[in-house]
Amino acid sequence: MTPTDAAFLPGLELSRILYEEAVRPVLDAAFPGLPYAAARIGPGSEALGFDTARSADHDWGPRLDLFLAADDVAAHGDSIRRLLADRLPKEIRGWPTHFRPADDPLDPVGHMAATDGPVNHRVAAHDLTGWLTREAGFDASAAEPSVRDWLAMPQQRLAGITGGAVFHDGPGLLTTARRRLARYPDQVWRYLLACQWQRISQEEAFVGRCAEVGDELGSAVVAARQVRDLMRLSLLLERRYAPYSKWLGSAFAQLDAAEQLLPSLRGALAATRYPERERHLCEAYRAVAIRQNESGLVGPVDPSPRPYHGRPFLVLHAERFARPLAASVTDPELRGRPLTGSVDQWADSADLLTGADGDALRAAEAATARR
Repeated sequence: MTPTDAAFLPGLELSRILYEEAVRPVLDAAFPGLPYAAARIGPGSEALGFDTARSADHDWGPRLDLFLAADDVAAHGDSIRRLLADRLPKEIRGWPTHFRPADDPLDPVGHMAATDGPVNHRVAAHDLTGWLTREAGFDASAAEPSVRDWLAMPQQRLAGITGGAVFHDGPGLLTTARRRLARYPDQVWRYLLACQWQRISQEEAFVGRCAEVGDELGSAVVAARQVRDLMRLSLLLERRYAPYSKWLGSAFAQLDAAEQLLPSLRGALAATRYPERERHLCEAYRAVAIRQNESGLVGPVDPSPRPYHGRPFLVLHAERFARPLAASVTDPELRGRPLTGSVDQWADSADLLTGADGDALRAAEAATARR
């Protein structure tokens, strides 16, 4: 049976079945009393709940993350892998548990395949402290994040750590880490909202200015950037982490604000002339501004668009929303800080935001400290 012959199951459900029916019985029998957590979290569309049948063509399938203390990984990690290679079933609900070795440098991802021998499985035994340090830049199971920790953690990393599902957590440390990272604390949240409004304010007028000189393409590009920032702002207002770009629209569509905002955002992207583009953007600006006012974080600000100084471009002047939010921040590490925000508000490099070895996050933390 090839992977595509099986009926699609969401990856989290496949991981749960793998754990409950195949992995847990082996661990209980071979390592009684071993403290561990079993989950499917971190990178991967299934951890966000956005996987489809298309996802099965790479790095998807019966996968599981085991989290142990560092000493237990050193003592038992290799044994766990070998034992599962011998005892796991060849398939779960028709999906192979075996993955071909990813030895092709042009195609380094994992692909499910049938096997008659030991299973090259994707049940990974992690040192919890090391895994959290790689993913978040620090060990959230041992301590609350500092302000610098929050600013250095990309939202897509936070979405992966706090998303997905935990099927078992004997020590409770993974659950503790996920709780600590579940959402931005109030002071960080206020600061990041101010920074996101400031981002929007910086390019509002360029949509019209580009069109005024005949650059409709440039106007459309700037409008698309504004749409993206409004989507990320809407996620932030509802205290949801923005995933990587492939799933930004899917995450946005789940928001309470989505139904109201989608027509104007789509209209701004589809417009071929500036007046229509401006109209749709102003509708979106106003709607998000009203939601900001409804949050009650600061006093209400007039959400009506207005001319850009003496120029014939309608904008929100989004800095009007950034200023009171910034003024409401009392944390000494954040108050008076430039409105450059967190790492993914001032950087957009996939290599920086998804670097797997932790170096990127350490670089981000160092850069954040200088801002």
